[in-house]
Amino acid sequence: MSNDKISKLPEPYVDFDLLIHSVPNGDEKAVAKVREHDAQLTKPAGSLGNLEALVRHLARWQGKSKPTLDNPMVAIFAGNHGVTAQGISPFPSEVTAQMVANFSAGGAAISQICALHQLNLRVFELALEMPTKDFTVEAALSDKDCAATIAYGMEAIAGNPDLLCIGEMGIGNTTVAAALYAAIFGGTGADWVGRGAGIDDEGLAKKAEIVDKGLALHLGEKRHSLEILARLGGREIAGMVGAIIGARHKNIPVIIDGFVASSAAAIIYGVNPNALDHCIFAHTSNESAHQKALDKMGKVALLDLGMRLGEGSGAALAAVLVKTALHLHNNMATFAQAAVSGKSE
Repeated sequence: MSNDKISKLPEPYVDFDLLIHSVPNGDEKAVAKVREHDAQLTKPAGSLGNLEALVRHLARWQGKSKPTLDNPMVAIFAGNHGVTAQGISPFPSEVTAQMVANFSAGGAAISQICALHQLNLRVFELALEMPTKDFTVEAALSDKDCAATIAYGMEAIAGNPDLLCIGEMGIGNTTVAAALYAAIFGGTGADWVGRGAGIDDEGLAKKAEIVDKGLALHLGEKRHSLEILARLGGREIAGMVGAIIGARHKNIPVIIDGFVASSAAAIIYGVNPNALDHCIFAHTSNESAHQKALDKMGKVALLDLGMRLGEGSGAALAAVLVKTALHLHNNMATFAQAAVSGKSE
């Protein structure tokens, strides 16, 4: 959905709109230095394919000719949703807080991935005791609450990571993400809903109906993407929006997880598609409409593992590839060091 001809943007979003439109560009000189070093490594030019591109991506968005991964961080944003009162998930909302505790205790998949690969894991609980409102009845968030949560997400990178992986936890949030995609890119609930945590055909049809009800209530007039976020979204999605924006302005490349995390990117895309250039999309989720969302944004996922776990797991696995790519770039011998003859002129 274009934001053209929207009469007046509510005041809480004005500064965020400006930040999304005024994003800094990448450092092409740093990229050139990476290319120069890569050409000297003991391999045919371009033979590491996308691994080489990942190092260039780091250089461009960190603004460093010698990129670093000294402080990679996985940030999980957790929120609860009032729309779960409509029976859209087989799990109760209490599971959100229970899983957050599991993340901290080290029992979740993301906990184990981060521990194994030395990724800093941080979990941000967003008022779990106060679910958003049911978007089939009223706006999920007030404009003030939505803006405050975006701002909180921007502060989540205060530890200055050199790579940010974003993920989420929130019972019912695949329904919320589907509603956001439909509002931004068009279509009905049936075009965007999936099975989430494992609903049956009857539950799938109900999810589509719930999304359509929310769209009918909130999209009677043209709205800015940030307004759409408030009316249909959730705190964890607003937090991820803030983290993505904040990272761009602090020269931190971002890896975005699956279906729900990508809906935060879609909100930003609806304001300024170029504001996502610093983002890598980790994987194509097994949630049915995720590939469609990536296509709408013109993005190609790094991996396709048939996953639909959420919690930043796909983003963390993509970070492992990025770490591998940078290790090769920094530690492979050059032709001169290895006394290997280069390509004949």
